[in-house]
Amino acid sequence: MKVRKAVEKDLGTLERIFDKARLFMKESGNPAQWIDGYPAPDRIMADIKNGDCYCVVDDTGHVVGTFAFIVGEDPNYKEIRNGSWLNDRPYATIHRLASDGTCRGVADTCFRWCLARQENIRVDTHADNKILQRFLQKYGFSFCGIIRVANGTERLAFQKEIRS
Repeated sequence: MKVRKAVEKDLGTLERIFDKARLFMKESGNPAQWIDGYPAPDRIMADIKNGDCYCVVDDTGHVVGTFAFIVGEDPNYKEIRNGSWLNDRPYATIHRLASDGTCRGVADTCFRWCLARQENIRVDTHADNKILQRFLQKYGFSFCGIIRVANGTERLAFQKEIRS
């Protein structure tokens, strides 16, 4: 699998991927993380226009997953409770990771790609998202504390730093 920047014509495909991901999350015991149609089409399009949205494509070029990779400060990460970040150095954030469920390896592809481009990465997830929590542990991310996202709900915050 490969990673490429998303373009505006990908919007419909990405919306379908997020629909499938929301259903999978609900069926996997995580019904509250992406509610009310999150991420909305305007959020996805903003990521695309900002150059932060990426597609994971299979060997035939079919889009099988997506994620946002945002370099720079995330306003939701300014305050953290029950812990602290590993460092205050510049970082990137992985958000909105989703797969269409047709093949394995989307998350691995995303994380390998991101870790090859940034030495300091933060991620947050819902307490019910046990699948992503196990994945973050596999990739050596450290639990740092609890943050609140824009809608006021809590998320578990993780960080990984690669020291040169």
